[in-house]
Amino acid sequence: MSHPDPDFSGVQSVPVWRRGVEGQDSVVQEVPVALTYNGISHAVMMATPTDLEDFALGFSLTEGLIDRVDQFLDCDVLPSPQGVTLQITVTAACFARFKDQRRAMTGRTGCGLCGASSLDQAVRHLPPLPGVAEVGALGGAVFSKAFSVKALLNAMGDLRSSQVLLASTGSAHAAAWCDAQGHLHCVREDVGRHNALDKLIGALARESERPVSSGAILVTSRASHEMVQKTAAAGVPVLAAVSGVTTLAIDTAQATGVGLAGFVRQQDFGVYAHSERFLHDV
Repeated sequence: MSHPDPDFSGVQSVPVWRRGVEGQDSVVQEVPVALTYNGISHAVMMATPTDLEDFALGFSLTEGLIDRVDQFLDCDVLPSPQGVTLQITVTAACFARFKDQRRAMTGRTGCGLCGASSLDQAVRHLPPLPGVAEVGALGGAVFSKAFSVKALLNAMGDLRSSQVLLASTGSAHAAAWCDAQGHLHCVREDVGRHNALDKLIGALARESERPVSSGAILVTSRASHEMVQKTAAAGVPVLAAVSGVTTLAIDTAQATGVGLAGFVRQQDFGVYAHSERFLHDV
């Protein structure tokens, strides 16, 4: 795998004037990131150019372009003055399916559906996750108990100290995975909330020994339907958002079996779907 130019660090110093005095400020980078599969262009997303291999893998999984990590063969990261190209190689079987369902998709920051050519493409139908009382192997582990609200609140409280880009710029979203005890194990950041989640899911997928279904995903944004959809595609049964949720996010969570919580801040906590996923211990 090749790597991006060192200037693509995620943060750029720019001049700023405050009260008429010129100084310097740190600003989060936002650049076009083009994803190509076996030589064919698929999408251009506006993203922060960090953890791009994770982004490529996570996007491929959550968009249904591949089903498993071993179908993702390689990713070359090619920087240019215009942005970054991710040249992704997938298996021949996945590429054949990709060509059948290919659609042009140009994404802006925070946009997850640009380029969908029909309403049928807007919401993917995923099989529901195993329920709390069911015994189902998912991500190498069995999820058979409710998730502690106290653990989620503790994890969300700890998340800000792990947000390096946010600390530098004040302008980045984060997505994180925590275990059942509320300990954060993986955090990814991006100017776009969907991108941060794809980066997280790609990073988790690389760590095949991690039982992702025993933990929860936390996001520093609202929970829209595609955030729920990506969580379900990753096999994680709980999504907790620091902000609100949308009606379609609730419908998607109900259909996929994802426990959905919003406004997760300090002692505040609202459950919008699958309350049985949560152990209300606070």
